[in-house]
Amino acid sequence: MSSTAFSTHIPDLDLITYYAEKQASFFSKVSPWTKFGCLIFIVLAITLTRNLFFLLGMYIIVVVLYGAARLPLRKLVAWYALPFLFVLSLTGILIWTEPGTPLAAVSVWGFVLTLTDNGLILIVTLTLKAFISVTFSLFFLMTTRYRHFAGMISHIFPAPLDQIFLMAYRFLFLTLSMIASMLRAVRSRGGGLIHSIRMQGRLFAGIFALVFIRSFERGERVHKAMTARGYTGSYTSYEDVPRPALPGFALLIILGIVSCVLVITSPYRGW
Repeated sequence: MSSTAFSTHIPDLDLITYYAEKQASFFSKVSPWTKFGCLIFIVLAITLTRNLFFLLGMYIIVVVLYGAARLPLRKLVAWYALPFLFVLSLTGILIWTEPGTPLAAVSVWGFVLTLTDNGLILIVTLTLKAFISVTFSLFFLMTTRYRHFAGMISHIFPAPLDQIFLMAYRFLFLTLSMIASMLRAVRSRGGGLIHSIRMQGRLFAGIFALVFIRSFERGERVHKAMTARGYTGSYTSYEDVPRPALPGFALLIILGIVSCVLVITSPYRGW
């Protein structure tokens, strides 16, 4: 875990960047455009379908790809905590209102909450969708070098949105580093986010306020340093992003056809 990581359950940006730049698996040589097209297809597929077996098959495929790229599976399991908590926060109430065969009942303040088979299927379905998108997004980021990622951003977004996106992405590392150093200073003095936030609310409010102030100061210093090195408002990537090879084009065409089928047969299509 790097110095900017707050918890084992939060994706470590430094570790993600390290794998993207250093690992040399087969998937790091695949065109970023091919992987980006697959990511779009996956997002579209999990949005349009609610078939549990289809989602389970997609999840197995993305996990196999993640493991075949020699990426850390243990880290992935730990990073699943955030999307799983997000799904629980969305479905914590909905699962008790789904009609179906009752599986369990809980009495809360005189109200009887019933968990049905459809409620259980709902939470499993949404959890699979979250895990699929998170797994492949991490796979994409950890097998794509930053210079290729920057080149894709320059091609996709118009100016100045591409500059804002790239600068915000790089500056995020500086902000996380500052927060991590402040939290280490608080812990070394006996504080902590969990056991002390109730007693030291003002302290932590001051910490986060100080982070914003120092972020603006650091941003100004970074801008002056870039201007001194010839920055004129355009951060241009001179690295050519590798184009998809013939198998990559074939894969994208197949995924495009499957996407059309999913749109036509989706229960959410609205017609």
